[in-house]
Amino acid sequence: MRPVRRIGALALVLAALVAPAPADASTIEIAALQSALQGLQVYSGFVDGIKGPLTRDGILALQRRRGLSVDGIAGPETRRALGWRGRPGLGSRVMRSGDRGWDVAALQFLLQRAGQGAGRADGLFGPLTRAAVVRAQEAAGVGVDGQAGPVTIRSLRSGAGGESEAPPTGPVRFLRPVPGPIGDPFGAPRNGYTHTGVDIPDPEGTPIGAAGVGTVIYAAYNGAGYGNLVVIQHRLGYTSWYGHMSTITAYVGEEVVGGTLIGYVGATGDATGPHLHFEVRHYDTPIDPAPLLFSTVAARPTTTVRPGPSGGCDGLNRGGHDDWIARERLCAER
Repeated sequence: MRPVRRIGALALVLAALVAPAPADASTIEIAALQSALQGLQVYSGFVDGIKGPLTRDGILALQRRRGLSVDGIAGPETRRALGWRGRPGLGSRVMRSGDRGWDVAALQFLLQRAGQGAGRADGLFGPLTRAAVVRAQEAAGVGVDGQAGPVTIRSLRSGAGGESEAPPTGPVRFLRPVPGPIGDPFGAPRNGYTHTGVDIPDPEGTPIGAAGVGTVIYAAYNGAGYGNLVVIQHRLGYTSWYGHMSTITAYVGEEVVGGTLIGYVGATGDATGPHLHFEVRHYDTPIDPAPLLFSTVAARPTTTVRPGPSGGCDGLNRGGHDDWIARERLCAER
């Protein structure tokens, strides 16, 4: 009987190896890999879960650096070369504050996809990640403890209702954050790069309203050209960016709706005059916001915004000019 048991076990292992992984699992694993490669500064793309030329180039660069077989495949040896960023696998432990690794990066990607964004997928479980886990647990109606175990992961994979999340039938739409007309459009040529948003000229001090429902994940001065910047995480992996503000009134962790006052038009950072740089990103990839804008300008509520902490992200600086967005290419170009 013993040989039969061995053969049976071997058959199960082989079946698991050759069976195609679900597309969702593959996307999450690629996102964790991209996060690890980005942390080792061999990947210049975005953590979007889509394996393309930049991801493969990052794998090749790591393999050359570590003297591994250069094949562009993230196999066991390449995974070990990632160090703590390459382990442990998602679901192998309950993640909590202070943890770091592959599974934490995968968790952060899931949180971002669910619209509960932790700021960035860097594999470090800090205060922003914990706050995002709490929001996700509250939305899913599961136990709220700020720790990511099997129940929380399952809810993030499948959605709060327990059913498989259907793909969106159309893009997220946004209210106009200020009343002015669009000036410089998306893709306009700049000195060595293209414009990643639209510029909306308005007088200094014009109130800026959030373009939709979401959570503020960044609110501070940005040293990469945006000046005073607010970033809002929306559902389905979308974020909206508001640059060059004269004053910021939003705070990290604030839950906003369309029209919530988040600041005032200014000319901070690399700006030649007062205007709002408005940007939309999908999984951190800039897209043209103009087709997504309603003609309606976000209404301004009269309630006073509660002050709070600003800037920073898990494991990095909190509130100085040298911030996480400037560090990780997200704001290297405007």
